[in-house]
Amino acid sequence: MALVEVRNVKKYFSVTKGIVESLMTREATYVRAVDGISFEIEKGEVLGLAGESGSGKTTTGRLCVRLLRPTEGEIIYNGKDIATMKGKELRRMRRRIQFTFQDPTSSLNPRLKIGDAISDALKLQGIGSADERRGRTDEILERVGLSPASSFYNRLPHQLSGGQKQRVVFGRAIILNPEFVVTDEPVAMVDVSIKAQILDLMMDLKRELDLTYLFISHDLATSRHVCDRIAIMYLGKIVEVADRDRIYEDPLHPYAVGLMNAIPIPDPKAKKAEAVPRGEIPSPINPPSGCRFHPRCPMAFEKCPNEEPELRDLGNGRQVACHLYDN
Repeated sequence: MALVEVRNVKKYFSVTKGIVESLMTREATYVRAVDGISFEIEKGEVLGLAGESGSGKTTTGRLCVRLLRPTEGEIIYNGKDIATMKGKELRRMRRRIQFTFQDPTSSLNPRLKIGDAISDALKLQGIGSADERRGRTDEILERVGLSPASSFYNRLPHQLSGGQKQRVVFGRAIILNPEFVVTDEPVAMVDVSIKAQILDLMMDLKRELDLTYLFISHDLATSRHVCDRIAIMYLGKIVEVADRDRIYEDPLHPYAVGLMNAIPIPDPKAKKAEAVPRGEIPSPINPPSGCRFHPRCPMAFEKCPNEEPELRDLGNGRQVACHLYDN
């Protein structure tokens, strides 16, 4: 049974116009950040969400934990639609779902001690006494590798390295014993030497706490090592979903093919296919008609700019939204 089900979810942001533009046209303009996506995440699974900057990955992650309310669609968590929740019901649900932000420095209050940053979630949820919260926070600090806890509790964020801040972010996420965690580019802001340590920490926490992850990343080489399945996103749409090994060894959608070709190979003599896509991702305010990838696609034909492809199930857990596979 799926722990998280996203059903035809859309998220549009209205664009603020200038005075002159507002007088010339009264038609509302929107950024179509997420435009009708559906997927499931099984309990205990790590689903990777990959794509270029501007494809809608972070917005999707924030929708999944209700940091944003969808414009349309359902977000089913453990059988309940959290898209319509509010007030105390949503606050109770937040114990079970958490989010780690891409930049640990900007997500930590520079004036708040590390221990308080982690324990605040317990205080906001009304859990435990002050002494119990301190004990639980010390336990979490030790668990994420900030040891001894007594030497880290009273530090401020600027006194920590990038890798240590990322550990604090994970500590803050797990202190309420969640089931589902969305990680937004969790190793993008740390040195290469620290990246493996953070990923190992993530997977250790997954095994020990029985976590389910949505792993958002533009780094496909890293995603292969931690994800069970990969979903490829382009301009607000999911274009391919498949098991990790299948999508890396045999991607079907031309966009997925281009992303895989762009993964560096640690061999200076190795010959690589030309990395597509060429050009830049179009504006989500006025996306291309039909298949949104067709202006950059080397395999586009007459149907592509005129009809939007559906995300079709090709069997064996693979889904593709491309007219090349309509039949």
